[in-house]
Amino acid sequence: MIWKVNPDVEVINNFNANTMVSHLGIEITEIGNDSIKAKMPVDHRTRQPMGLLHGGASVALSESIGSMASWLVSGDAGKSIVGIEVNANHLKSAKEGFVYSITRPVRLGGTIHVWNTEIVNEQGELVCVSRLTVMVR
Repeated sequence: MIWKVNPDVEVINNFNANTMVSHLGIEITEIGNDSIKAKMPVDHRTRQPMGLLHGGASVALSESIGSMASWLVSGDAGKSIVGIEVNANHLKSAKEGFVYSITRPVRLGGTIHVWNTEIVNEQGELVCVSRLTVMVR
């Protein structure tokens, strides 16, 4: 297991109350030995005017979960976790229901973490792939 902080799903979801994470309806559903799974609704909060999942919502999901993962890996409440770069490839649209993500590390260095997030629709089709670079200060 890569986590230095006990990965408790309920505690983390409560920690995100009254933030953009909760506003978008993002919810962590599972924490594995080296991954975090989450879901996000495709609704009025996350759709763009044409009725499709907003690419920015997918990026917010990726950066939010990757940053949480870096915090769990760092294990030091005194450290700042700061996203310094995020990119995303939007591969398929979603119009309703939920999208599901899984975030896994690419590299966990002393000051730089890189996370890969895959986001799929309810049919398991890849909607977005995103990579986040985080600085641990």
